[in-house]
Amino acid sequence: MDMMGDQSVAIIPTAPVTIRNRDVEFAFRPDSDFYYLTGYSEPEAVAVLIPDRHHGEYVLFCRERDEKMETWNGRRAGLEGACSLYGANDAFPIEDMDDILPGLLEDRDRIYYTMGNNAPFDHRVLGWVNQVRKRIRTGVKSPDEFITLNHLLHEMRLFKNRDEISLMRKAAKIAANAHKRAMRVCQPGMMEYQIEAEILHEFMRNGARSAAYPSIVGSGANSCILHYTENTDELKDGDILLIDAGAEYGNYASDISRTFPVNGHYSREQRQIYELVLEANLAAIDQVKPGKHWNDPHDTAVHILTEGLLSLGILKGKLSTLIKEQEYKKYFMHRTGHWLGMDVHDVGDYKLEGAWRKLEPGMVTTVEPGLYFQPHKGLSSKWWNIGVRIEDDVLVKRDGNEVFTRDVPKSVDEIEALMAG
Repeated sequence: MDMMGDQSVAIIPTAPVTIRNRDVEFAFRPDSDFYYLTGYSEPEAVAVLIPDRHHGEYVLFCRERDEKMETWNGRRAGLEGACSLYGANDAFPIEDMDDILPGLLEDRDRIYYTMGNNAPFDHRVLGWVNQVRKRIRTGVKSPDEFITLNHLLHEMRLFKNRDEISLMRKAAKIAANAHKRAMRVCQPGMMEYQIEAEILHEFMRNGARSAAYPSIVGSGANSCILHYTENTDELKDGDILLIDAGAEYGNYASDISRTFPVNGHYSREQRQIYELVLEANLAAIDQVKPGKHWNDPHDTAVHILTEGLLSLGILKGKLSTLIKEQEYKKYFMHRTGHWLGMDVHDVGDYKLEGAWRKLEPGMVTTVEPGLYFQPHKGLSSKWWNIGVRIEDDVLVKRDGNEVFTRDVPKSVDEIEALMAG
């Protein structure tokens, strides 16, 4: 509210309830921006921030207590709980919002609201503004400026505080145990979805009630599909298995990728590609520290991967030319990382005034180089259907970094030993 300034108002709705099929709803998950500001996890809620309002600056519209509905669908905080538990200065029934909220917009110059996320709610906001405009002749002033809240709020979310870091460590630890469990149980003849089941079981038994995103469990040719989520094929002896799976704990995400052999032993070619990607992963992590630019880990990974592909004979030419012409993108087609937080692809600008921003303490990023070899003419068949990605979650600290996901084995010897055990 200090950044918003006087004569402004912010409207932040939570996520809508989504129907899965007929009258069955998906499990509700609050909007990240809304939850970041309120900590309120129930559906049907809207937060309103009104700097310098005499009767309370933080107003929450939410569901009232209802004994009958709570018997069917679970407990509610109600209006009293919105204030006593969640710190609202005032709370009103969500059903009364159309009657009350226009009055909160009166004599305000600016509305902070992010258009485009929820079209029906966009129309309601515009309707409230139009109601206020119709009262201009009575001396009421209406807002005449819409500003997205993203710039202020997402810059705040980019820098994690101590409590957020604690939640992210926990999410990473849970996911790390799940990846180790997958390595232990994996064997030829299992189905990809059976490995996914082991991962999800480890998530839930440790308090992560949901995955942070649909888990990728891709074996053989499926390891070369970046966002493969069908997870329906059989694990075959001699194939590689790429798992990209993260837990969500306290609405904060982890994001881990590991790649290992279905039968517990890397073939010569699998090992060559794996150790090249691991070298890029470790070198890129070393670039995650204060003063480095966001793109430095990516540039480092690109250099190492391109050099390795040249050494293996997969790419041919001059190293500098191959990098300049982005020939590596045939096999490494994504970025080396992204912000991580409440969303797995978290918010925050990657550039400031057109230049890659510098890394600062409190930022959390993934580091995830990879190589993917789909069969095609000109590529030796010995490399076909080898897809490798190694991904870690890294916190920028004042004196360097902390790898949240360090508990998951990465070296060939460590992985083979764990699978043998």
